[in-house]
Amino acid sequence: MDDRLNIEHKSLPEKLKQLMQQANVPSLRSLSERTGLSRRAVAKLRTGKAADLKYADLCQLSLILQIDLAQLIQDFIENPTESFLPKNSTEVEELRQECQYLQQKIVKQAQELRSQFQQETIQQLESLILQLPSAVYAAQTNPQMLAKNILPLLRPLDLLLKKWEIQAIGAAGEEASFDPQKHQLIESGALIAQGDRVVIRYVGYTQGEKLLYRARVQLQTKN
Repeated sequence: MDDRLNIEHKSLPEKLKQLMQQANVPSLRSLSERTGLSRRAVAKLRTGKAADLKYADLCQLSLILQIDLAQLIQDFIENPTESFLPKNSTEVEELRQECQYLQQKIVKQAQELRSQFQQETIQQLESLILQLPSAVYAAQTNPQMLAKNILPLLRPLDLLLKKWEIQAIGAAGEEASFDPQKHQLIESGALIAQGDRVVIRYVGYTQGEKLLYRARVQLQTKN
């Protein structure tokens, strides 16, 4: 499913679209994941049924969309009933405390996820992190040491890229037909057309259908 804002959000109200853009939320699916709410609950903003949501849900949405809760209610709930609005200052304070608690919870969860991701990545690259500095030192102090002796240390990196579904565009030294969607010419000002033969000097990478880096190429030398 394409997660780009301009595709999935064609049917969104303009106010919601602007809030999502400002908060860097690319889709309703992403909004659902960040708030912890169901897709059906999140969709109520789009369909004008936000009054059906609980205050806790509205608090979550206001935090992620970076908008004051009162403003969110005003923008997405037309003529809220008296039963929907807080009845007194005590209820208002309770709602404020609940929103504050949810905000702290979201921050804590983000920190925990970041820490977990870092720990898992370190574990994946453990042998590389521990052994590569020594291998580099050995190569610097022993000119006879072959570079290929270091290659096995890069295996964990290859496995990690594979786990993240990151694939290389070509291989260093490989010949290819120039494709401006995948290749970037190293020589500035050189004339090149799609299909011209080039040599890959630095590989590029994709992740699924997303382009991360174009492969950097040089024009193939004619004999």
